[in-house]
Amino acid sequence: MATTSDIRNGLCINFNHDLWQVQEFLHVKPGKGNAFVRTKLKSLTSGKVLDHTFPAGTKIDDIRVENRTYQYLYKDDTGLHFMNVDDYEQTNLPEKLIDGADLLKEGDKVDILFHAEEERPLAVEMPQHVQMEITYTEPGIKGDTATNTLKPATVETGAEVKVPLFCDIGDKIKIDTRKRAYVERVKD
Repeated sequence: MATTSDIRNGLCINFNHDLWQVQEFLHVKPGKGNAFVRTKLKSLTSGKVLDHTFPAGTKIDDIRVENRTYQYLYKDDTGLHFMNVDDYEQTNLPEKLIDGADLLKEGDKVDILFHAEEERPLAVEMPQHVQMEITYTEPGIKGDTATNTLKPATVETGAEVKVPLFCDIGDKIKIDTRKRAYVERVKD
């Protein structure tokens, strides 16, 4: 059992009959009254996000998890298939476990969070940035870079992201997977 002083980003806990991962936390010590910890928790089973406040010193049931590196192989009607880079064991995961699964290309490496006691996958952590080629977008207007206007673009995996007006078909771009946002054009 842990206490509120052990709370950190990424900590997985058993709370309200579900498994949750701490996304954000803030220790608050007001001038009057008792200290408390404000947290933002994400359910590892449903993906729901919950704001919860724990009084200081509260016991927390933390769970042991392991991060393992896997390589994305392919997608079919049963889900997404990954291969462990250490022992080449393959695993199949449903698409709902992965935020931004449409930004995965074959061969990309991801970290899969496993419940250590049950050997069950809980969540998939995408790489922070991916590089994709634009396969379709409306033509850009030369010299139109003064405004911060964005247009939709389809990338090679079929995902749609917003890009600046100067981006065109065939351009390689860097995408932030957490925000699904354009970062920059990639030069070859």
